Amino acid sequence: VAEAPGDADAAKPPDPWAEARFEMVDRTVAARGVTDERVLAAMKITPRHEFVPPANRHQAYEDSPLPIGFDLTISQPYIIATMTEAVKVKAGDKVLEIGTGSGYQAAVLAMMGAKVYTIEIHPELGARTKKVLESLSFKDVAMKIGDGYFGWEDAAPFDAIMITCATPEIPPPLLAQLKVGGRLIAPIGDNFEQELTVITKTRDDVTRETLMGVRFGQMKGEIDKVR
Repeated sequence: VAEAPGDADAAKPPDPWAEARFEMVDRTVAARGVTDERVLAAMKITPRHEFVPPANRHQAYEDSPLPIGFDLTISQPYIIATMTEAVKVKAGDKVLEIGTGSGYQAAVLAMMGAKVYTIEIHPELGARTKKVLESLSFKDVAMKIGDGYFGWEDAAPFDAIMITCATPEIPPPLLAQLKVGGRLIAPIGDNFEQELTVITKTRDDVTRETLMGVRFGQMKGEIDKVR
């Protein structure tokens, strides 16, 4: 896990992005109702600008999605925070992320002390993002290229699963890899209407809670067969 700045970093030059990052969290995340202090603290020390392409880096701490290439975006900070808070991640939890994208969501989870397993279906984007995560010393993020529909069976079961792309239904392998009592969050729907949904696995079934309407890019791969 990348470490938060401490006394040992006193000799380092000041972070020119720190003020913008703190303002982003205070004004566009906490002010809109996210109250989990661990989520807020993680976002205050996770360098979002490192996960944004250079052409858009000056916008890194605005509360908006930004293009990262491949017709994909890095989600707006408020959505990242809302999803992270909703799955109630604790230090030491194993979390599966479907759709690595820029790597920012995985970084926030790692900053919270989670062991993150993240899957990206786009090989070129995945290779780029892996370099970013490695350059920032996120040792608790394991990443692979593949179809997230099938999850990461060798690392299951997971305390939480985050799907960061829209899906018409939750892939059965992902539900199977979620612990009893674990929580899964996903934007469920089509190109036109999606609802951010939290699913909690019980011994006999699942419960569902709808949080809000959202707009995410579509999940690709095996899931296309059920569309």
